[in-house]
Amino acid sequence: MKKIWLLIVFVCVLSACSESDRNNKNPYIPSYAVNLSVDMNLPLYSNLKYASNGVIVPNYGAKGIIIFNTGSGYNAFDAACPNQEISSCTAMTIDGINAVCSCDKTSYSLFTGLGNKEYPLKQYKVQVSGTVIHVYN
Repeated sequence: MKKIWLLIVFVCVLSACSESDRNNKNPYIPSYAVNLSVDMNLPLYSNLKYASNGVIVPNYGAKGIIIFNTGSGYNAFDAACPNQEISSCTAMTIDGINAVCSCDKTSYSLFTGLGNKEYPLKQYKVQVSGTVIHVYN
């Protein structure tokens, strides 16, 4: 597992990865304003306190927001399938450390947002203050 993390860090250093460099241009997912706060002290979100756990918060973004604890921070992605028309699929589901599209069954890593398709998951910014996770764009 350490080798995988070192590889990810190495690739990010070589390609100058940063949150602001991520390309969220996607012809299938409209840009909705997102301003969401969840409190991990609430039972619905308490599993976010632990690494490799995620939840889907409905009624935000295109199909809901997936929040995932990476162990070193949090990621937030739109739950819409990034390579399908918005009306053709239901919201993605969480399967362990992956999000799975209901239309084509493609898996996307909740650590990176990447799958084996043209577009990655649409990512949102995340800020944590105590037990509150704020997701926004």
